[in-house]
Amino acid sequence: MSGRGDRLAALLDEPELDCLLVTNLVNVRWLTGFTGTNGACRITPEERLFFTDFRHVDLASVQVRDFERVEVGRDLLGDVAARLRGRAGFDDFDVSVQTHGKLAAKAGDGVELVPAGRLVERLRAVKDENELRAMRAAAGIADAAYQDIRERGLIGRTEREVALSAARFMEDRGAEGPAFPPIVAAAANGARPHAVPGDAEIEAGTLVVIDMGAKVDGYCSDCTRTFATGSPAEDLLEVYELVRRAQAEARAAVRAGAICSDVDAVARGIIEAEGHGERFGHGLGHGVGLEVHEQPRLARTAEGSLAAGNTVTVEPGIYLPGRFGVRLEDLVVVTEDGCEALTEFPKELVTVH
Repeated sequence: MSGRGDRLAALLDEPELDCLLVTNLVNVRWLTGFTGTNGACRITPEERLFFTDFRHVDLASVQVRDFERVEVGRDLLGDVAARLRGRAGFDDFDVSVQTHGKLAAKAGDGVELVPAGRLVERLRAVKDENELRAMRAAAGIADAAYQDIRERGLIGRTEREVALSAARFMEDRGAEGPAFPPIVAAAANGARPHAVPGDAEIEAGTLVVIDMGAKVDGYCSDCTRTFATGSPAEDLLEVYELVRRAQAEARAAVRAGAICSDVDAVARGIIEAEGHGERFGHGLGHGVGLEVHEQPRLARTAEGSLAAGNTVTVEPGIYLPGRFGVRLEDLVVVTEDGCEALTEFPKELVTVH
């Protein structure tokens, strides 16, 4: 965690802040290493303070090294608010109206609460080598789970059983658990991008969309593959190959400096040219790290450009309601001249029985 508080403090000049209050626990963990359930940070140009209550003091003494540790009462926000000074930034994306009201009521005279945007998330978007090490490990565990599915097969198993089995497999391989509940969606269920696994048995001759990731040291992976069970109809195979081509071309467009919306447009243009544009309704990708959805985004409406060290998904899909869906997703690290894939399971159509 060394230096993260200093990097954040260096951003306070831009919005002219005297201090920044960090309450989002994911951001607190990124800054300090703290994994407890009640903590906050106050950053000033001179100070790095971490606050928690008596339940977490011992844990913080082990995990929090680069911040001065301060024990407060169970009313953590009230106690911290009383320590704010001048123009005090807060993350308006995470602080509710109720919490803002409490901060305003408890803050001292002369304190101005200033929306500070996503300053921590801006830093979190660029991963260091320790973060990438954890994400590579998480991606490797998920790749092994896909190989286990390939070997065990799908026909006759329920979506729910496959999803639960994959989650257990990742835990047995050393993951803290799945990064999110695995999606296993066969046939028509595959046309729902966020399908919930059901209890119907998977049949032969169809496509099965499987989306899953592992979590290691708090960091997530995210990968989607679409399997065939037997020999699908020709139109299913055509859609699969279209998605595979769109995914490959979009991945080739990922590099430092690439405009996020332009990368999305690469895949979208290929799919639209074949008449399936209206069936690709979500963005091309998103950042991954301590959360499975982070900055930056790859989408038509995304702002900004990619930077070296960003970790993003590239996941075009085509969804035909009532029939089937296809999605292929890699998690990649942006480099100066391209990207490095963390997910390695094959994207050629894999047939399982």
